Amino acid sequence: MIPESHIDIFEKESFAHFATVMPDGTPQVTPVWVGHENGEYVLLNSAYGRRKVKNVQRDPKVGVSVVDPDDPYRYVSVRGEAELVDEGAREHIDELARRYLDVDEYPYHDEELGGRVIIRIPAENVVTSG
Repeated sequence: MIPESHIDIFEKESFAHFATVMPDGTPQVTPVWVGHENGEYVLLNSAYGRRKVKNVQRDPKVGVSVVDPDDPYRYVSVRGEAELVDEGAREHIDELARRYLDVDEYPYHDEELGGRVIIRIPAENVVTSG
C-alpha cells in the first residue's frame, strides 16, 4: 500500500518516471502522468503501440518513481509487475487531463495509435522518503 502520508503526491500535478525493460535488457524511462487506485495500485495511461506498452507486454517488471512537486525530497517509488487494462482507459486519460491540462477531455483521442490502456502496478514494493 501507498502510505496515507504520501497519497497526496498522486493527487497533485506530479510527474512520475516510469521504468520498463527494453528487448535488449536495457532500461527505458519515460515521464508520465500518474494516479492511484485506493492506494493499492499506481495507475498510468498510455496507448497501444508506444514503446513503454510494448515493453510491459513483453516483460511486466516495472518501476515508477513520483516526486512531490512541492518538495523534491519527498517521493514514492514502487516496483512490481504491471498489468494492462483496457476497460475504462479512455475515461481514465480524461480524468488525468482534467488534473494536468485543466480540460474536460484529453485532446489527442483521434491521434491514438491503437487505443488507450491503463498500466496498473500493484503497490506491494513501496519506498517513500520525506
